[in-house]
Amino acid sequence: MRKGKGKGKKEKSDGEREETENHTLKHEELDQKLKDDSNMAAPSTASRKQWAVISSLYSRQQGLLNPANFAKEACASTTFVSRLKQHKTLTHHNGCVNTLHFNDSGDLLASGSDDLDVVIWDWAKSRKVVNYDSGHSSNVFQAKFMPYSNDSTLVTCARDGQVRVGIVPSTGTVNETRQLAQHRGAAHKLSIEPGSPWLFLTCGEDGLIYQLDLREDRAKKLFCCRADEHKKVPLYTIFINPSNVFEFAVGGRDQYARIYDRRKAPQDHKSYIEPVKSYCPHHLKENNSFFANITCLVYSHDGSELLVSYNDEDIYLFDSYSSSGAEYIKKYKGHRNNATVKGVNFFGPRSEFVVSGSDCGNVFLWDKETQDIVQYMKGDETGVVNCLEPHPSALFLATSGLDHDVKIWAPLAKEPNDLSGLQKLIDSNKDDREDDRLRPHDPISEHLIYLMMHHVHQRLRERRGAREDDSDSPELSDNEEEDDDDDDLPGRVECSSS
Repeated sequence: MRKGKGKGKKEKSDGEREETENHTLKHEELDQKLKDDSNMAAPSTASRKQWAVISSLYSRQQGLLNPANFAKEACASTTFVSRLKQHKTLTHHNGCVNTLHFNDSGDLLASGSDDLDVVIWDWAKSRKVVNYDSGHSSNVFQAKFMPYSNDSTLVTCARDGQVRVGIVPSTGTVNETRQLAQHRGAAHKLSIEPGSPWLFLTCGEDGLIYQLDLREDRAKKLFCCRADEHKKVPLYTIFINPSNVFEFAVGGRDQYARIYDRRKAPQDHKSYIEPVKSYCPHHLKENNSFFANITCLVYSHDGSELLVSYNDEDIYLFDSYSSSGAEYIKKYKGHRNNATVKGVNFFGPRSEFVVSGSDCGNVFLWDKETQDIVQYMKGDETGVVNCLEPHPSALFLATSGLDHDVKIWAPLAKEPNDLSGLQKLIDSNKDDREDDRLRPHDPISEHLIYLMMHHVHQRLRERRGAREDDSDSPELSDNEEEDDDDDDLPGRVECSSS
């Protein structure tokens, strides 16, 4: 039938065929010119993904390309990523900003700080929607919107080890927050189960992993992460696999990224449990003289890859479908991760890029496949960028660090960054890393810094007239049973330089 239908079509004349060919050639020439312009700006990264602008526009107008895919193609290209520049600055906090999180629609942004406040921003209008006292007694390390809650429920964790929830009523004022759990030691990260308005996980420097359900009165201790049957691992980061919500990865004060299954949690949380898988760059396993630990890990958009950032080392990408102990598949270098507990993230609709802050105050973006640095931008003036939060659907990026503000980045530069000075910056970061490795590690100084910060923030809270209210705290009965190991190092300072 297709052949018969084809026979009935009127063949194009020579003039029509020539016009069509010329039309196509013009699109190809324009696309090639755009590629050539970008490659001239950064000749060392000719392998980057470039967006075929004209042909994509033509395909969309002809109905050959879905508008959603059109946007994804644009956001996945270095055409726009190489034009990222600072767009807005959001100011309110009186301390380091340690956490950023967009709501599902991306129109609101939550931030948390050493000043103990949580702020919800209408970031596009540079306007505060609401700010409230988190209820924590020390640095707020994480604040996130719960999905499908009309953006009215935020959960937080902090250096004081508490996990809390705040409800934003229609009036826009939060009168109080409620404590959900208490870690022994700082609680740096929490991870929300994708699509759930109730469930999330937290981890802490006590090594414990909690499962929290906002419908229940008590938090559930899943287990304590241990390197073996005796030695616990203080944890800095946790992330639920978006393609398998029972699976989650944790990392902390050793070299291993461990993956667990919640369904296999022991009845007794004190019992030792083997991870389903664990990953570590092989050279870090073998080099026992160099102490490297994980500061952050995240899954890709489909859970197929696990990105792991190490202190004073590089960023490594693992195939999460590979067997336990498999070597990394990609490595990203050039930044520095020593002074603070830094985050790392994917960027782009299909996790096409990797983004990290650096001790040098810059934000780095790598092409995930080629491992090339495709963009770097001066971030915090104080010198360290910790947090990187991509917009859920558009090419915007929110960052924060030692500065007391939040910066929003957008692809508004007229010309792509020519990456001038990049190699000099990379060499400087490499030299600084080598110098630091030769300097003896001083855990006593780190502990004194922590005590000083704790004292300062306690005084700040007293001046603000905050009152300790135990009436809203859940019963913590056996929460103090986990004793600190003698060989544990003191907790790392999240924000201040060591």
